[in-house]
Amino acid sequence: MHAYREQHKKRLSWMPWLYFRLKPKHRAWAEAWQAEVQQALMQLETVEIAEGCFIAPEAAIFAEPGRPVIIGPGCSIAAEAFLHGPITLGAGVSINHRCSIDGGARGVRIGDHTRIAHNVTLYAFDHGMAPDRRIAEQPVRSHGIVIGADCWLGASVGVTDGVRIGDGAVVGQGAVVTRDVPAGAIVAGVPARVIGWR
Repeated sequence: MHAYREQHKKRLSWMPWLYFRLKPKHRAWAEAWQAEVQQALMQLETVEIAEGCFIAPEAAIFAEPGRPVIIGPGCSIAAEAFLHGPITLGAGVSINHRCSIDGGARGVRIGDHTRIAHNVTLYAFDHGMAPDRRIAEQPVRSHGIVIGADCWLGASVGVTDGVRIGDGAVVGQGAVVTRDVPAGAIVAGVPARVIGWR
């Protein structure tokens, strides 16, 4: 029974949507486990977690005063995701495995019920590239990233600093988003461009 439960926890960590569909016989232990995981994280980091969330214990979530991670109700964060504040997630946001999100100085905001597929990278900062200085010595700038509500970012999407993605937009797998995306647009490619509308 112990081995089965540990395997079930691993399954939930990598496929957290299953947590929200648990049968009653699993609900009690899973909720107790999640309460323990979330409480420990909130004691160690500047993280706020609303009710009804799932946070994989294998996720790496880091936040400091002035750079919080705020997780809205009903969100899920899967295994091996990396989050560094400032980050704000609305209600029902899904962050899948091995995503990498860094808020830089200005932050990342993700709207309600947006789906972020695995291996997505959101970096709200950028290095200068002047030829007279080494890259490591360049100034770092940050404008922030805003992703609207009810968006879907496909697997391995990259979003650069300063981008705003409108409500209901869809970003195709492997796209690199370097400019704003209108609400309801479907974009794909490198760099991403509009290929249709929902």
